[in-house]
Amino acid sequence: MKVSCRKTRSALSGAPQDWFAIDWHRVERNVRGTQIRIAKATLEGNWRRVKALQRMLTRSWSAKALAVRRVTQNQGERTAGVDRDLWDSPERRRHAIDELKRRGYRPLPLRRVFIPKANGKERPLGIPTMKDRAMQALYLLALEPVAESTSDPNSYGFRRNRSTSDAMAQIFATMSQGASAAWVLEADIKGCFDNIDHDWLLTNVLIDRGVLRKWLKAGIVFHGQFQATNAGTPQGGIISPTLANVALNGLERQLTSQLASELGIGKAKKLKVNVVRYADDFIITCVSDAALETHVKPKVVTFLAQRGLELSAEKTRITHIANGFDFLGWNFRKYSGKMLIKPGRKNVQAFYRKLKETISKHKTVPQEELIRLLNPMLRGWAEYHRPVVAKQAFSRMDYLLFKALWRWSVRRHPAKSAEWVRKKYFPSPDNRNWVFRTMAVNSEGVREWKELHTLASNPIKRHVKIAGEFNPFDPQWEKRGEEVRQERMLASMRHRTSWSALYKSQRGLCGLCQCKITKETGWHDHHIQYRVHGGSDALSNRILLHPDCHTQVHNLGLAVVKPTLSLERAL
Repeated sequence: MKVSCRKTRSALSGAPQDWFAIDWHRVERNVRGTQIRIAKATLEGNWRRVKALQRMLTRSWSAKALAVRRVTQNQGERTAGVDRDLWDSPERRRHAIDELKRRGYRPLPLRRVFIPKANGKERPLGIPTMKDRAMQALYLLALEPVAESTSDPNSYGFRRNRSTSDAMAQIFATMSQGASAAWVLEADIKGCFDNIDHDWLLTNVLIDRGVLRKWLKAGIVFHGQFQATNAGTPQGGIISPTLANVALNGLERQLTSQLASELGIGKAKKLKVNVVRYADDFIITCVSDAALETHVKPKVVTFLAQRGLELSAEKTRITHIANGFDFLGWNFRKYSGKMLIKPGRKNVQAFYRKLKETISKHKTVPQEELIRLLNPMLRGWAEYHRPVVAKQAFSRMDYLLFKALWRWSVRRHPAKSAEWVRKKYFPSPDNRNWVFRTMAVNSEGVREWKELHTLASNPIKRHVKIAGEFNPFDPQWEKRGEEVRQERMLASMRHRTSWSALYKSQRGLCGLCQCKITKETGWHDHHIQYRVHGGSDALSNRILLHPDCHTQVHNLGLAVVKPTLSLERAL
């Protein structure tokens, strides 16, 4: 048998050959260092250096390892592309790092799937293969510093440490004063992701054009038939949201400069034109409807046409703030000159339908199981609307949900009296009446009350907006970025006080690799001394780990230690 003596490039360079032996803290540090240099060169306008640094980053072993880790630790890790291949073992993931090469790379077509939208229609998604996802994640590491450094200050969709709440807070800051602009152009782009012009992207996106062209022209497979892609960036690709953001960047700057040259700087400022955008949804404010129709809208149409896009005639409208408008699930309206932001009617109705559907599909499950299904939905909806005037909507939803659960309870026992049903499903052991709850066994084998989360119990807390000029790849914003990340992670954990205490004590870092714990990476609650060996469920015996790190600890029998910050201080 002939044995090959050739070694892979990673083996020759001393890269770890075991997935579990990778030092992820060092990997992230290497990648971030290059990204900071790319952002610095971008701000300086040194495009030759930007391209050189991007090329260096996409060829680095650390960036490839981080790209593979990202696509194997997110929600799509179990969703295969047209090749049906999944990187579900440490050996396959380690081998995948060496497969990420530009030379000879040819992406496969995307697998077309459809997911339901809130309005009852379906949204098309294109699912790339695992290798194509990893390649997109790799090149996104090089593109993101450029995109962040050149993005509009009031663009909030699919950007680090920015959220819908930031967009909401910016609209409030722009329109809440008595002298603020009172007219709004509610813009809706017709099929944004499906119609972006490929030639424009290839000309204007600072990324390897050869690789980008291959992704754009990869095509789609639906019901076994190949469909060519002549325009658009299919939703489902990791890099697609950033490409869409890059395509729409510059709208506010172009509007401001064109209005200034057309009307003069003074008159242009008096129009009070402001753009707030979240992904492909945006609004534009102005002092009059005539100015929006005459000066602003034509320029927006021209801006979009250059990118192969157009406004939807049916959904684009001009509205006065006294009549209100909906944006990102909220209703913005001034009542006697005072601006209030409330959950939008369509959003409330869609959420109620979702709750009713869940209850209807689980008519026979135990009460404990139904509570387990409903609580994450209720907490998520409450967390989204927590920064706005939502108390009335919360109370109303609690009442509607109570009626639905009462019907669910009575249906299960048609021969029993209403009082019997009330005592079984809505007991009152602590003088709290009509709470949907039951006795259940917790993780330590102790019986305790498990009850439905009530929306009205959520306190309203105003959102602190991120600064428009915030750049996650600029060292001067490093401290603020860490504060925002940890504050928002803790807010998402506030219903699990044990997790928030552990997160604080670990300073938001994984207990093994010391890399950041985010919503994207996820986390597992690990017991240092296993419970089967007598370990307790106390916080002193628990630590948060990345899912992959958790697997590594168990497979290799690694020991993890608690951080120095005390749990008492964290609590």
